[in-house]
Amino acid sequence: MAKSGLSRAYPLSKSQIDKVVSETSPGAYALGETRDGTFYISYVGRSDDDVNDRLKDHVGKHKEFKYRYYSTVEAAFEKECRLYHDFEPPENKVHPARPAGKDWKCPVCDVFDD
Repeated sequence: MAKSGLSRAYPLSKSQIDKVVSETSPGAYALGETRDGTFYISYVGRSDDDVNDRLKDHVGKHKEFKYRYYSTVEAAFEKECRLYHDFEPPENKVHPARPAGKDWKCPVCDVFDD
């Protein structure tokens, strides 16, 4: 099974997010739950500016989260794409979108090729 390269799993609550996601930074994340010692990803996403704030949008919808900061928006976008392709999360119905105004390519597929 593929490794996410993200943090360990934490309970998805506002207090836990504030406790562990203490920097204001772009980031990528996975939402899901741990069963029998394995974290099952049901959704992946990213924030282009504040992963803490974005994670809070999901409180009450999932049990746990994993995350990682990235120094650039492009790096967070590329990680979200890799997570999407590696894990095929059932709640992600479409390929991750590029930030507005960017012409970046997915590092895995040719979805954005003209």
